[in-house]
Amino acid sequence: MSDTVRLTCAQALIRYIAALRTRDDDTGELVPLFGGVFAIFGHGNVAGIGEALHAHRDSLPTYRAHNEQGMAHAAIAYAKSHMRRRMMAVTSSIGPGATNLVTAAALAHVNRLPVLLLPGDIFVSRAPDPVLQQLEDFQDGTVSVNDCFRPVSRYFDRIVAPEQLLTALPRAIRVLTDAALCGPVTLALPQDVQTQAYDYPVSFFEPREVRFRTAPPANDDVERAAEAIRAAERPVIVAGGGVLYGRASLALRDFAERHGIPVCETQAGKGALPWNHPLQLGPAGVSGSSAANALLAEADRIIAVGTRLQDFTTGSRSLFAHVPILSINVNGYDALKGEGLDIVADATLALDALSAQLDSYRAPDRWTSRSRDAGQAWRDVVDRIVDARTPPDGRLPYDGEIIGAVQRSSAASTTKDIVVCAAGTLPAELEKLWRTETPGGYHMEYGYSCMGYEIAGGLGVKMARPDREVIVMLGDGSYLMMNSEIATSVMLDAKLIIVVLDNRGYGCINRLQQACGGAPFNNLLDDCLQGPHGAPVIDFAAHARALGAIAEHVADIAGLEAAMHRARAADRTYLICIDTDPARTTDEGGTWWEVAVPEVSMRDAVHDARASYESALKARNGQVKA
Repeated sequence: MSDTVRLTCAQALIRYIAALRTRDDDTGELVPLFGGVFAIFGHGNVAGIGEALHAHRDSLPTYRAHNEQGMAHAAIAYAKSHMRRRMMAVTSSIGPGATNLVTAAALAHVNRLPVLLLPGDIFVSRAPDPVLQQLEDFQDGTVSVNDCFRPVSRYFDRIVAPEQLLTALPRAIRVLTDAALCGPVTLALPQDVQTQAYDYPVSFFEPREVRFRTAPPANDDVERAAEAIRAAERPVIVAGGGVLYGRASLALRDFAERHGIPVCETQAGKGALPWNHPLQLGPAGVSGSSAANALLAEADRIIAVGTRLQDFTTGSRSLFAHVPILSINVNGYDALKGEGLDIVADATLALDALSAQLDSYRAPDRWTSRSRDAGQAWRDVVDRIVDARTPPDGRLPYDGEIIGAVQRSSAASTTKDIVVCAAGTLPAELEKLWRTETPGGYHMEYGYSCMGYEIAGGLGVKMARPDREVIVMLGDGSYLMMNSEIATSVMLDAKLIIVVLDNRGYGCINRLQQACGGAPFNNLLDDCLQGPHGAPVIDFAAHARALGAIAEHVADIAGLEAAMHRARAADRTYLICIDTDPARTTDEGGTWWEVAVPEVSMRDAVHDARASYESALKARNGQVKA
């Protein structure tokens, strides 16, 4: 009996990933590690990868999409919804099909999310050079457009001989499933190598369970951290995405309750603690709550759990610039960003060990009591905003009122809804105002804040969580960036509810432009260079219907609530569009965010904005009292 099997490179790759299993956290059953492969075929992958996928279509489903970036977003969202325990692969042709994946690769890299990218590549033989869609580098004959993936991949390999899979695939899976390394993996596949055969060991394809490693904390790190916390009188926890990915929500809640320490959240960490928990302060930072930001500004110890402390969380390092930070992170690179003490470990293991070391320590009662009062005051503010049914002075509704209508339409508790968003004004409004009780009920891509992620990401979320109602909220600008996966959602019977807020342009950046002293320019459609026919009036509902969805345009908040009930009862993707005010936002909460303002300008408004900017820099740097 032979111990080898002769397969093409593509066949071996697909057979290998199809055999991998992982254990479902809810049922304990073994399930495929890869939920499927998104594919758009072209001459760089249809003959090799395409034939291999066809042979495994029953054990490893192949999903056709309409845009390479979109299908990669869907795959990334699928992994995020599974808290990185399951994932997808994505294959494209060479040239534009491959480079369309680069933005998604960067998004996955920034957000520490796994996706296996399999772009086709040029011929290793070089016999037909230059092949259709090939980029030629005049100084380096080994370069192809796939080299663009190198800086946006956690692991990159170009497979130039079929036997290289024997080392490349285990390395790739290690990166995809290691919490500290996690991110996109790119295996560039030259189209001739895809079709070449090799005698692979049969054992290479035996089904195996992939185990997700958790790093325990070092005892001396825990001891130092506990000593620092005991000395604190005003500690605050900042919970990031690592709490969710580390399945540490219960550990976080137990830690906070046992030691009386309030908790605030990042965009990625929202939902780590229920919105109505007494120690929940709400979000931190630029789009944060007044409660969280007030207590962060007075804290004498920040405990950052599973967050990379990006500028929206820290107020561009102004919010708690001079507060010592204890950073708990499975990734050593991210742990160092606190510039203080760090514990490089899994969030659950670290919190449990730290709690045991702290023993009976509790934050002073006055601090815990104050945090409870501040958190409740913020929840009262949120209630007032989202309960509003009628905009003031006959104006168009704004995001806060729309968020309230969407949440009121849920007959059950908010545990069944998952809201998906990524860019524009909505991330700030949703972070402040969306109320979720369960980890994963809030799905925001804000590491890369990529316009166009929303609908494609919603598709991936629905594929991962078919039993949940997935509500995609986005602006007209993001809709126009990428909407083609509406058709994919209809084809796959992956129902989405899509709420489009039409403020006639890029309202968020229009406001930022004016806040920096600039004149309204090239953001709202009415402020753009136009021909004699003027700016278009876009019928988003008609467009969505053309892609196979049910859709309608509503006039007001009451109409939106009624439409949401129809959408929930519908049997396929349902889009609702509503006109919104581009100027109104939630005034409550928030803090400074650094956006550089020109030193020289002909506009007085820019001079004033520059002066304010320089004052903020001095305050941040400690040159004057903040």
